[in-house]
Amino acid sequence: MATFVDTHCHLDAPEFGAEMPVIRRRAAERGVAMCVIPAVAVFNFAAVRELAHAQGDAYALGIHPLCTGEAKDDDLDALDAELTARRDDPRLVAVGEIGLDYFVESLDGPRQERFFHTQLQLARKHGLPVLIHVRRSVDKVLKHLRQTAGGKPWLGIAHAFNGSGQQAQACTDLGLKLGFGGAVTFDRALQLRRLASGLPLGSIVLETDAPDIQPHWLYRTQAQRDAGEPQGRNDPGELSRIAEVMAGLRGIGIDELAEATTRNALETLPRLESLMHVSERPPHRA
Repeated sequence: MATFVDTHCHLDAPEFGAEMPVIRRRAAERGVAMCVIPAVAVFNFAAVRELAHAQGDAYALGIHPLCTGEAKDDDLDALDAELTARRDDPRLVAVGEIGLDYFVESLDGPRQERFFHTQLQLARKHGLPVLIHVRRSVDKVLKHLRQTAGGKPWLGIAHAFNGSGQQAQACTDLGLKLGFGGAVTFDRALQLRRLASGLPLGSIVLETDAPDIQPHWLYRTQAQRDAGEPQGRNDPGELSRIAEVMAGLRGIGIDELAEATTRNALETLPRLESLMHVSERPPHRA
């Protein structure tokens, strides 16, 4: 069976609730050997850490741009302290989810940028890769990455990438991999599908962003929802089917895609390699 890494999966989300262990077990049965669970704010630092240890997965610590409005200034100090306290935890693999979001117009842009810039500096301080949110913000993200690079390439992932080919090249030139998930399964996502089919295979990693960014078979339009159909809930078990779409776009076999994207994930998140070798799914408890 093909082996996958879900490089971005919010397993601690309330949408999963008590079903989460069953959902994770089903994903493992479909080849998902590892999930990376990013934090979004100080309030869920402990939750993602504990969940990663309980499920045999990995986690990242950071403050999401959508959470910067409610975050306190000293939350950045709390992140620094937590990264220090967990520096020897092999399941801590990155600083994330961090970044910039200019889709949500109500967010304070300068405040987002200050939080992002400081968290990039913390990633450098602690020697960790980054998981970056880049919604309508690729150029500004690139600016901050260059400002904080310190003459060294970055390790990390531009999560849910949906920029131009030129922006994709700029990200990979700085050392980032590009995360692709459910959005690529939509026929109308022409630019994204061109990127997914044309980028070098070595630049791509897979993700679900579960429970969000549903693939087309789970998505319900506003009209369908108004008619009473519930929105589908994405989960890591969908990764293998998303990968089938990606493989089809590239004209390669699913095993080739799985091998390459898993290798890419281990390359950009180096602590994953030892976890992949030793991790076993915990026994299922109904």
